[in-house]
Amino acid sequence: MIFLLLLGVPTGLAHLYLWKRLVRDTTTTPRGRRLGTAAVVGMFLLLFAGLVGGRYLGPDLGAVLAWPGYLWLAMTLYLTLLLAVLEVPRAVLNRVWRREQVPAPVTVPTEPAAAPVEEPPAGPVDTSRRLFIARSLAVAGGLAATGVVGYGATQALGGPVVKRVPVPLGKLAPSLSGFRIAVVSDIHLGPLLGRSHTERIVNTINGLQPDLVAIVGDLVDGTVEELGEAAAPLRDLVSRHGSFFVTGNHEYFSGAQPWLAELSRLGVDPLRNERLTIARDGASFDLAGVNDVTGRGYGDGPDMVKALDGRDTSTPVVLLAHQPVQATQAAELGVDLQLSGHTHGGQMWPFNYAVTLQQPVVSGLATVGGMPVYVSNGAGFWGPPVRVGAPPDVSLIELRNA
Repeated sequence: MIFLLLLGVPTGLAHLYLWKRLVRDTTTTPRGRRLGTAAVVGMFLLLFAGLVGGRYLGPDLGAVLAWPGYLWLAMTLYLTLLLAVLEVPRAVLNRVWRREQVPAPVTVPTEPAAAPVEEPPAGPVDTSRRLFIARSLAVAGGLAATGVVGYGATQALGGPVVKRVPVPLGKLAPSLSGFRIAVVSDIHLGPLLGRSHTERIVNTINGLQPDLVAIVGDLVDGTVEELGEAAAPLRDLVSRHGSFFVTGNHEYFSGAQPWLAELSRLGVDPLRNERLTIARDGASFDLAGVNDVTGRGYGDGPDMVKALDGRDTSTPVVLLAHQPVQATQAAELGVDLQLSGHTHGGQMWPFNYAVTLQQPVVSGLATVGGMPVYVSNGAGFWGPPVRVGAPPDVSLIELRNA
């Protein structure tokens, strides 16, 4: 309810603004205004039906409502942004055309016997020009927003981009140089993404022939009963040293314990505040994984000290942690590389700027406290099936001897 309230206030204000610009300013008849008002109110209700339909109306009807509801959420964002930007040309055009309506002063020669000359009254405001401006900008904003959302939908629903990222580690033995970790995060199986989405990701990963697969959280948005079949293709993942998983915040919203058991059954090993040794050709490094910070509210929070306790510090350790914000502690504890997700790369510009307020890294490879941190954009999406400026990805991290 708190989430819906936090979302409801800004979206409600956005719809009020859209009503003013798309209905009030562009209609001239009571009937037209009533129809426009009903349309705006209906789309606002549809948006919320898409958000809560799966929980209260069942998964089938929820999925039907989710598509238009979430797409309209994206349209609301970009329509509001674009119409706000168009306020500048609106103000300029209205000012210019208003000046054109003011009659120029008339100079009348003065004659002794002439009768007084009366100035003509100012004419009425030319509402047709104002209406033309309002309608033109409404059409321009609508077309531009539709184009942005359409492009973003093709990005979100298309196949993930493969990113190949070399990462030098000073402690890595030469015989392990070239070790490849396929990283995928934020798959977000749910009402909009199902089994075919998982199959495409599995095929992409297997095509890379990785040494190890790391799924760093937010696999699902629903229960095992609802989405177990959608996750089933994960059993087909192929790698030399196995597939591993750490929880994200959405696992706790969806029932973490049943999902951990299901993933184990599918051959994907959860790392729950623990580590193991990955060995090859007489050399090794540690792979550690910690629970997501959201788990604290469910009695299942991260314990990085436990995961790293007693390890041989002469060999590198790679940490799987869903949120980049966990990197500060990891750097303090001597982790050599952290692999994360959670941010979606911002998913829809300009949200990437907002993400920087909470997370130290939004996308790609960066350093936190001198430690390299790689953050995947994720292979799915949350909410609107739209990605703008942050295409979905599967990343192949290649460890190299520095």
